[in-house]
Amino acid sequence: MNRSQSFIEDLTRQLRETLPSSLNTARDDLDDILRAAISAAVQKMDLVTREEFDVQAAVLARTREKLEQLTAQLQEMENKL
Repeated sequence: MNRSQSFIEDLTRQLRETLPSSLNTARDDLDDILRAAISAAVQKMDLVTREEFDVQAAVLARTREKLEQLTAQLQEMENKL
């Protein structure tokens, strides 16, 4: 189970626990409905996973490093002229 699924399951469980005990007979149906509603809401938020964020952060760090190297090389070339 990935983090977003775990989040959805935890939120579904918490919401279910706030419901009155008289609705226990409809628990499975409520779980399915809550899970679907939460999943749809999360998808609309256009969120990324932590793994995707970490990958992009690493790409950005490498890009910054390369930019610094190129800037230094350009400065060297300008100084020689």
